[in-house]
Amino acid sequence: MSVRATGTFSGQHAADAQRVVRGAPYPWRRLVVGALAVVAIGIVASSQGAVWIPPLTVLEILASRLPLVEIAPGWPDSSETILWQLRLPRIVLAGIVGLALAFSGATYQGLFRNPLADPFLIGVASGAGLGAIIVLVTGVPLYFQGVSLLPMAAFVGAVLAVTAAYLIARQSEGLPLTTLILAGVAIASLTGAVTSLLMLRGDPDLRPVLSWLLGGFISAQWKHSWMILPYLVPSLLLVMGYGRILNVFQLDDEQAKQLGVNVERTKILLIGAATMSTAAAVSFSGLIGFVGLIAPHAVRLMWGADYRFLLPMAALVGAGFLILADLIARTVVSPTELPVGVVTAFCGAPFFLYLLRRRKTVAM
Repeated sequence: MSVRATGTFSGQHAADAQRVVRGAPYPWRRLVVGALAVVAIGIVASSQGAVWIPPLTVLEILASRLPLVEIAPGWPDSSETILWQLRLPRIVLAGIVGLALAFSGATYQGLFRNPLADPFLIGVASGAGLGAIIVLVTGVPLYFQGVSLLPMAAFVGAVLAVTAAYLIARQSEGLPLTTLILAGVAIASLTGAVTSLLMLRGDPDLRPVLSWLLGGFISAQWKHSWMILPYLVPSLLLVMGYGRILNVFQLDDEQAKQLGVNVERTKILLIGAATMSTAAAVSFSGLIGFVGLIAPHAVRLMWGADYRFLLPMAALVGAGFLILADLIARTVVSPTELPVGVVTAFCGAPFFLYLLRRRKTVAM
């Protein structure tokens, strides 16, 4: 997929954008199938592990927790404990994080008119990493009154890094996206250097640090999912409301203005929403790459570039992909675990290359 030096789509994609701006029937059926597929993946993942729980038993245990549903327990108490206290919290958190990263990646790709953009483009990852490292390798206490400061520090670091990039790039006449990207790269380099310095001068045992930097859900709890939702849900609703405008953005800023779009205000809103959802997600999962790049790109290659559909479908693909990646991470070298970020890279890269090859074959 060709991209100009300025980061805009090629002329063919501009023509595609003009078609989707005019509107098309919304593919509800595909979204329903996608949602059911994510649920099926979650049920299969719930059954796998050191103790195998039949998928039918998983469904029965879940159904027994519903109001007005009475099912006589025909399963061991240990199965319900394993499912409800260990597996489901991490599966749900993996799905939420995958959804957030993919949705944010699709937003950034539409905003920057570049299918290679990802949620970490303007410093979110580096800022979150620095915030986490400050807690892990310095004298800052890891817990305060029973509450872990690690996700809070990662969230604050991510938001501050993007805010710094925004303030640097902001000009009186607006927000040049190219300047924002360059500012994000500079901030990422600076925070990365500080992170490396702290790691070198900190505890010689860097395994906890590397474990967080490579991402994972080994310590997932139900409360983590609930803590992400207040940031994620408003961001999703806001960006979904701008799906048609993201289609308009695939033309250029001037044409968008002629169509009545407040370009600068839209840029700020979308960047803020995508950053908040990404920062909230990585604060509990660590830095998991590739999800925000491959999920929206796969949807675009297979089903087109209409952002009204691309945004929710990319979110579903991202959720399913990360649940599967977490399943592989906790089972492939059992009883130990692989970092989920390593799995997403190993699984995502070949799939990404396959999609590009498939696209080329279809074009020929």
